[in-house]
Amino acid sequence: QVQVEESGGGLVQAGDSVMLSCVVSGRRTFDKYAMGWFRQVPGKEREERECVATINYSGDTTYYTDSVKGRFTISRDNAKNAVYLQMNNLKHEGTAVYYCGVSTFGDTKPDVYVEWGRGTQVTVSS
Repeated sequence: QVQVEESGGGLVQAGDSVMLSCVVSGRRTFDKYAMGWFRQVPGKEREERECVATINYSGDTTYYTDSVKGRFTISRDNAKNAVYLQMNNLKHEGTAVYYCGVSTFGDTKPDVYVEWGRGTQVTVSS
């Protein structure tokens, strides 16, 4: 059974840095899948999750939503079945639950992601 687990969230101040981690267990072909980080705020449904960043199976192609470009970095370690999101200079509007998703081809749309973790809360105080 595939499990996806995010970690690293918490309460931080605006301007701080946080690294989120996501580990996928039970999938021997992790390096065949694209990964994405999404965030969801209260009142939004799962299909309305905002795509923050994606990374392809090999790690050489990434995508960032405009609001995080230059501040966030997505990376992966296929030997550890892990993907990371380094978030620098956090802003109050970054407050959300951050989810890690597994996709066969990667996209900004959450409905193409086949597996999700339970999310990790990031709260940025202003």
